[in-house]
Order: sequence, then structure tokens, then C-alpha cells
Amino acid sequence: MAKPKRRYVCAACGSVSFRWQGQCADCGEWNTLSEEAPATTFSTKHDLSSGGRPLAFEALDAKGQMPVRRSTGLPEFDRALGGGLVPGSAILMGGDPGIGKSTLLLQAAAKIAQAGGNVVYVSGEEATGQVRLRAERLGLAGAPVLLASATSVRDILTTLGGMDAPALVVIDSIQTMHSDMIEGAPGTVSQVRASAFELIRFAKEAGSALVLVGHVTKDGSIAGPRVLEHMVDVVMAFEGERSHQYRILRSIKNRFGPVDEIGVFAMAGAGLEEVGNPSALFLSGHEDAVPGSAVFPAMEGTRPVLVEIQALIVRLQSGATPRRAVVGWDSGRLAMLLAVLEARCGLNFSSAEVYLNVAGGYRLSDPAADLAVAAALVSALSDKPLPNGHVWFGEVSLAGEVRPVAHSGLRQREAAKLGFKAAVMASDNGQSVPDMRQHAVSHLRQIVDRVVGEE
Repeated sequence: MAKPKRRYVCAACGSVSFRWQGQCADCGEWNTLSEEAPATTFSTKHDLSSGGRPLAFEALDAKGQMPVRRSTGLPEFDRALGGGLVPGSAILMGGDPGIGKSTLLLQAAAKIAQAGGNVVYVSGEEATGQVRLRAERLGLAGAPVLLASATSVRDILTTLGGMDAPALVVIDSIQTMHSDMIEGAPGTVSQVRASAFELIRFAKEAGSALVLVGHVTKDGSIAGPRVLEHMVDVVMAFEGERSHQYRILRSIKNRFGPVDEIGVFAMAGAGLEEVGNPSALFLSGHEDAVPGSAVFPAMEGTRPVLVEIQALIVRLQSGATPRRAVVGWDSGRLAMLLAVLEARCGLNFSSAEVYLNVAGGYRLSDPAADLAVAAALVSALSDKPLPNGHVWFGEVSLAGEVRPVAHSGLRQREAAKLGFKAAVMASDNGQSVPDMRQHAVSHLRQIVDRVVGEE
């Protein structure tokens, strides 16, 4: 058994030495080293109550300079971030392949570099010539972005440590990085965790904003260890269908701003273009009212977005099995709503196929869409269009009651801005908004009577 080493601990600074000396090598104090008894038991070997460095605590209201956010030059990107990039923050961005993550980050990097910021873009998936080709296609070839193609974290940190701290560091992607301190191929759990830890530590110490691009699995979640999302400050998802024009940048986790904020972009020939009025993407634009169409003011974070909900009812011959097809909404919630309409309002959907679609490829998760979906279904069943210029929002209970929802004023103001004249909502959810009439309903039967024309 090896003989335990003697330890000498400085009483002034807590540093440990394995031989006695008159002066502490760390703090310079004299005659402060004292011998500690060697650890012989498990508890003493693993005792962490001594030998460390004392911490300097600060008051919560201590005076100091707060970090100043830096704009990315893309207002929609800034909105999703909560106001811009925070120095020293780590951001993880995920999205499907080909959705436009690299394009968006290259545009943001070029905007910051053109505004005078020092920007480093490290690509582990593409050669520098390929990135330059994309920059030339986007019209950003003249931006002073420092570009490199590398996968070694040691090489990246050595290079960054020998230059002024950049304002922004983009790593595309974290699954291609590897650390020579860890066994395993790039992309493994240990490599991703270790590489991200070293890069995040550099960002915190240097005050640089760090953006890590992450791969996603087939179900859309960010690949790699779940701890990766806990290590970063902001987790963002870049969503959208490649067959559709729009892209949504959604904040899933944000330590510096609100969660569920979105930025809306449209893919064009010259890259991603910002969409200041996203409601225009999801409304059909037809002036004549058609059966089965209802407009719903959805909420994405603090932003209201008007979307069109379309329903189609097809009567079948007796004995045929009807289908229920939903695009952009929860199929389970549609089944619940159909059951409520049958049980509480006396409508019959059992012998009809029901098709529901949210126009533009938009995906709804807001429970306030219940009333708009119910109105579209009743309109399609009766083959009568809903009143023109109306928006519908409210949550429906199993008893058929219409319940109030949050942000009624914001929803109505966005609808009024786009030319809508009336809002149908819960009875106790009415907020007075100029140029908007409020039609209060308390039960789905009132919607059926209003649409069918019995009222």
C-alpha cells in the first residue's frame, strides 16, 4: 500500500503544498503552512470542506455595469432572442436539414461584421470555399467575417485565445467538433458534451456570444445529450416545411428574455427575408366568404398571428367508415370537439368525413382555437359561410361552454389592424377595442344558431 503523502495547507489562501516551506508560493505569506493529517478513511479522503479557494460573494443589488445586448441586424432574429445577443451567452440552434440555419446565421454574422463587430464563423461541415459561394449568392461576400473550416476544439480555442475577443462566434455544427482529451468519434455523447463545455467556458470568460448549430433527430428534437440544452442559455428551433415559403424561429428556452417568442422569415432567392406582417402569409386573401372557413387570431409569445382554419364535410353512403384528417392541429382535440358538437348541440358527424386544415402549413397549439374550429365545422356542415370580417377565439369545455382566453385585447387589435370588424369570443372575455365589435357567446349552441340562421 502506498504511503500517504503529507499535505501542507496555507492558512491565508488555502493553497496546498506537498512539502513544507517558510513562504507560501501562492499568496507570499510567511509561516502560514501547517501540516494536515493524512487521509486514512473513505470519508476523510472525500471530504471537500477544506483545501479550496474562498469565494467572494456579492450582493444582489451590487452596483455594476450590466451587459449590453448587441443587435444581429435582423429585427425578427432579435425579437426571438428577446432583444438581441447578450455578451457571454451561449445559444443552441436546431432545425431540420436544409431549413436555412446556416443561411440565417451567415446573414446575421455579416450584419454584425458590417456594423463593426468582430465575427468568427467556424464551419465543420463545409469547406471555406463552399461558405464563400453561399455568401456570394446572398450578396454578403464583402462582409468582413473571419471564416475557417475546422473540427478540433483545441485548434479553435488556441486561435481564439490569440486574438481580440470576438463579438460573435458561430460553430456549425457542434456534432462535428471533437476534443483530443476525450475518446470517441465526433458526434458521440461524450464528445458533444466535452466540446460544448470548452466552447461555452471560453464564451463566458471572453464575453463573446456563442451560437452552436445542432443536428436534430427524426422527431425534431435536438440530437445529442439532453444536458447540452441545460448547458446553454438559449435554445432556439428553426421550423417550417421546405415545401412552404415561411420559416419560424422559435425560442424554446431563454434565460435573458421571454420564451415562445417567434421571428418569421420567408425563404427567397437572396436568402431569408424578414416578414413584418406574418398574418399575411397565413390568410387566403379571398374577399368572398366561403363555407368552412374561419379566421383565428393565434398568439406566439407576445405576437398575434392571424391564421385561416378550413373545414370540409363530405357525406358518405350508409355503412361506409368516415375518415378524420387533420393538418396543423391536434387530431385528439378535433375528436373531442366533434363529440361536444354531437352531444351538446345535436349535430351529426357520424356519417360524414371530416377534413381540417390550417392554411399555409401553420401548426396550432393554442387552446383558444377551439371556437374557430367549431365555427368552421358548423359552417362546413350547413354549407353556409361565416359572417365576413369576423375572427373567432375561445376555449370550449366538454359541457359545450365557451371559456375566456388570455390576450383578448392583443388578438382584437391585430385583427382590427388587418381590416376585421368583429370578434366572436367568450362572454366574460370582452375588452373594448376601437373599430371592433364584440359578439359574446357562452355556449356552442349560440354559434350553431348564429351560423345556421335560427337566431
